Amino acid sequence: MSTEIPMLRITPDRILRLPQVCKMTGLRRSFLYELQSERRFPQSIKLGARAVGWLECEIQAWISARIDSSRGSALKDDGRQT
Repeated sequence: MSTEIPMLRITPDRILRLPQVCKMTGLRRSFLYELQSERRFPQSIKLGARAVGWLECEIQAWISARIDSSRGSALKDDGRQT
């Protein structure tokens, strides 16, 4: 009988730079920073003296929340699911 414990595969969070975040969200730099200052977008993390990035999992979660919000509001507006 083996007492070996299987190792879990942990996928590290990827750090995305601004061009990747803009491409994923379809939003421009200035609007991303505006949303971030209003705490309506994930906060960037400092990578160096002049470099920031965003965690991919937080960006994906934000996109999913926007989809849910959009689809949910469509359901509320006319009572039907689109």
